This record gives sequence, C-alpha cells and structure tokens, in this order.
Amino acid sequence: MRDDKIQKLVWAGLFTALTTVATIAIPIPSPTGGYVHAGDALVILSAFLLGPAWGAVAAGLGSALADIFTHHIVFAPVTLIIKALMALSAGAILRRAKNKSSIKSAVLGSVIAELIMVAGYFAFEAVFLGLGWGAIAGVLPNCIQAVFGAVAGTALFYALLRIPYVKKTF
Repeated sequence: MRDDKIQKLVWAGLFTALTTVATIAIPIPSPTGGYVHAGDALVILSAFLLGPAWGAVAAGLGSALADIFTHHIVFAPVTLIIKALMALSAGAILRRAKNKSSIKSAVLGSVIAELIMVAGYFAFEAVFLGLGWGAIAGVLPNCIQAVFGAVAGTALFYALLRIPYVKKTF
C-alpha cells in the first residue's frame, strides 16, 4: 500500500470510531424504537473530509457498530447501507463542485444525504418491520436528527478547514 492509501485507511478507522461514539454518546429515544443522535454530523463530516468512498466506509461501519453496541441489531444492516449511501452522496456532491469548499455544494450534499436517511428508515420501518403507515411516527425524530446532522456536520467541516493541516491533508 502506498502512504496515501494507508493514511486514508487510518483516517477512515478514526472516523468509524468517532461516528460510533457520536451515535452512542447521547441517545434520545424515538417512538419507533430507534433514537435521535449526533452521529449524522460525523457521517457528513467523514463524507466531506474523506471523500465519497472512504467516507461511506467510515459512516456505514461506524453507524452500524453503534446499532450493534446499543442492541438495535435489527437496524445494523440497513443502517450500514443508509449511512454509507448518505456519505457517498454528500461526498460526491462536494467533490464534483469546482470549488471543493463550496458552501452551496456542502449544504446541497448534506440535505440530499439527510433525505436519504429519512426516506431510508421510513421505508425500512414501513416495509421490513411491518409498521406500514405507522412508520410515519419515526419521520419527525429522523427529521430533527437530519437537521442537526446537516448543520453540525457542515459547520464542523468549515471550522476544520480553517486549520492549515486539515486544509492541506483533505
């Protein structure tokens, strides 16, 4: 492996752990058995800093591990997919921008990612958990989490870009 691949792997491992901890740290229970958490901020941040592929790995694994550690094992596979898709889309939207620190692209990427999360969990709960339209009860908590995740993740990204090491490395 080249040094840059090893460095990305190490950063992905770090963001996997940070995403897991941010998801578990302060859980706020939601009506459908899930919980609102700060993990989405790290999902967005990992997408923006690591890029679509490595960000998807870190976001998906970190979030799925949080589900496993908090005994929400039934959600782990779908969380892996949803959070990976979130990071993949947010990272791709930001990377496609001519200016890699474009606030417009970052906000658009965050919003699209969070829409994927809300729709993904609604579909999973409605179809696979058999809640049908009862899954609508989870939409509001997921929207609250989405707004927090998008705002906090984007704000953290721009705050970290002010650090010369971060700007140079990512």
